[in-house]
Amino acid sequence: MTTPPPITLRPLCMADAPALAWAMNNQQVQNNLRDGIPYPYTEKDAEDFISKALTVPPDTQYLHVICYDGEYIGGIGVFRQENVHRLAGEIGYHLAEPYWGRGIMTEAIRQMCSYIFGHTDMIRIFAEPFAHNIASCRALEKAGFQFEGVLRQHAIKHGKILDMKLYSALKSQWGLAL
Repeated sequence: MTTPPPITLRPLCMADAPALAWAMNNQQVQNNLRDGIPYPYTEKDAEDFISKALTVPPDTQYLHVICYDGEYIGGIGVFRQENVHRLAGEIGYHLAEPYWGRGIMTEAIRQMCSYIFGHTDMIRIFAEPFAHNIASCRALEKAGFQFEGVLRQHAIKHGKILDMKLYSALKSQWGLAL
């Protein structure tokens, strides 16, 4: 087994705006994310995003920065669902392109899930990457997520109708009691 990359997670803060803008102002990064993110992505866009993120009600979302050698290289978050799905959260993430292919996202996903399962009442975390995003699917699998199925014609991105894949991790898989 290889040693995990030396990354840490910490809560998002306003000082992260310049680095967030740097990471998100990349079409290759944005091609794998949901719509609604401006491009080009400016520092003002980052400040606006962080301002909104810091004012959401407690226990509804958990946004963290992925740090490599102490520097911001990406972000990861879990967003609590509502109503009958209130014990589930959707995980989403991005990583600056220079850091792709190093196992960093797998480790970030593991750390985020350990945090959520250890500090909240959530019992399920799921992800819905685009089916063509092999790297994201692989990171989820290596982090311990199970593939549940294909969500056929589930999204539209850049005018194309796309399939998505559904993955999940359960609190009980992490060896934690419900």
